Amino acid sequence: MKAEDFLSDDFLKQFKTGEQLNDFLGKIQKRAIEKMLEGELDGHLGYGKNEQADTSNARNGYGKKKIKTSYGESEIKVPRDRDASFNPMIVPKRESMVEGIEEVIVSLYAKGMSVSDIEDQIKDVYKFEVSTATISRITSRVAEDIVAWQNRPLEPVYLIVWMDGIVFKVRENSKVINKTIYIAVGLRKDGYKEVLGMWLGKNESAAYWMTVLTDMKARGVEDILITATDNLNGFTQTIRAVFPQSSTQICVVHQIRNSCRYVVWKDKKAFTQDMRDIYAAPTRQAAEAALESFEGKWGSKYGYAIKSWKENWEELTVFFDFPIEIRQIIYTTNLIENLNGKIRKYTRNKLSFPTDDAVLKSVYLALREVTKKWTMPIRNWGVVLHQFLTIFENRIKL
Repeated sequence: MKAEDFLSDDFLKQFKTGEQLNDFLGKIQKRAIEKMLEGELDGHLGYGKNEQADTSNARNGYGKKKIKTSYGESEIKVPRDRDASFNPMIVPKRESMVEGIEEVIVSLYAKGMSVSDIEDQIKDVYKFEVSTATISRITSRVAEDIVAWQNRPLEPVYLIVWMDGIVFKVRENSKVINKTIYIAVGLRKDGYKEVLGMWLGKNESAAYWMTVLTDMKARGVEDILITATDNLNGFTQTIRAVFPQSSTQICVVHQIRNSCRYVVWKDKKAFTQDMRDIYAAPTRQAAEAALESFEGKWGSKYGYAIKSWKENWEELTVFFDFPIEIRQIIYTTNLIENLNGKIRKYTRNKLSFPTDDAVLKSVYLALREVTKKWTMPIRNWGVVLHQFLTIFENRIKL
């Protein structure tokens, strides 16, 4: 039967229920796995079935093995060799689960499901049982992936790096305390975003960000053209201590929120509208004029909010040094805040974490799920790259 015959209306009409179709697909998959195992053994021995060979190793019948796949549980024939050196990749020795199911388990765990919930889900959907011990073993392998991922080499140059922290409750010494996952996202020279790493520490501080930046440098980062951060005290000086040539943009949205904390409700609409004239100005000079006007109108009533703008002015207005396409992606840390929001979505079922390793595992899996969708360069990439090459021609090598 040809492959296209399986898609014909006449062929599909024979299946009256979804269960019948599932059973048929399970049989097709079982046969395909057995054929692939035969092919793996051919490759291992170096010759095909019924062919002559000079090697002493040869086929040695079949063994039986129960496997679990997305179509349920089935028994397959596994070819053997005389010296027992054959270890198939598709279903390795001492394993009973085809890789697809392991991916399902890890994906469900990443979405915040508990081990017992995953056990029930697999039983309901795939019609076989996977013990909680097996699920725990599969998800525990993630710890090895985290170590490899966190220590992988990074690019020498990133055009932009966004940095922010996200707070979780973690148990430590019989107490539940706040800890921060520090996250950095870089824009590569090909226009794609990349999570550079995650680091767990106590409450967010410039001192710990020094550890993060030093780690990034040790993994190969030589230069960051622009950083986008919140207005954490001392953050800019910390960045310049490690990457002295980097232009550091404080998030304008953070600044707006912080300024509005001091404003009474009845003034907020007018205050926010006047504040917009500052950051939406076409040039730095126009922004300075808007700030003076803003201070003249609101300074006597909300002097502390105005003071914050003036003290952070240099870092708040870095984006004015760049064309509009670059301005739009550096004046705020919304990109990484959106990422943090999606991490929260995946971890919302966990009010607190029992260990540091548990929170790292959950955040890593959430990051892995979210970044699966990062399959395209950023918007207007051709224009943005041209602008970066023009402005930083001595610091970028394609």
